[in-house]
Amino acid sequence: MRILAISGSLRRGSHNTSLLRAAGELLPPTDELVFWDGLKSMPPYDEDDDVEPAPAAVASLREAVAAADAVLIATPEYNSSTPGALKNALDWASRPVATNVFRNKPVAVIGSSAGMFGAVWAQAELRKVLAAMGARVADVEVAVGHATEKFDGEGLLLDDEVRRELADSLATLRSEVQPLIAAAAA
Repeated sequence: MRILAISGSLRRGSHNTSLLRAAGELLPPTDELVFWDGLKSMPPYDEDDDVEPAPAAVASLREAVAAADAVLIATPEYNSSTPGALKNALDWASRPVATNVFRNKPVAVIGSSAGMFGAVWAQAELRKVLAAMGARVADVEVAVGHATEKFDGEGLLLDDEVRRELADSLATLRSEVQPLIAAAAA
């Protein structure tokens, strides 16, 4: 199973990117977590520019999502919502509406923040956007508050409870994908 990892943070030392790495360590050897790191190079969405061929960063995202069996997004919270760069990337990926690459794609949303609530509001906003795009949003919740205490200076996850929540979330996401893989094989 191929899971595409997208961090909604542009920061080099991002706790959300570290959270995705920790998730990758929990996958069985038969699964692969692949990072898409083109968020910073996405142009602002403009319908006038939404033509073929698509801008390179847009094409990269669309191809990565299409090639994945599922998507795992880790988001920080900016001003009680989703970071603008991540929302912009999803706006690009949501086109064309009826056949966008997220349509019927299993997706899980997780997040962390330096504050107490672990990007809970951003995750809720992101789930709403993904549902509007037609994604199959998995019913998971990993909200890592006080992230500076949960990761060491190298970005390694220190908290066993968060590790358990990640493992449960990955199991839920994988269970969303299994019927799709079986149907495609039939």
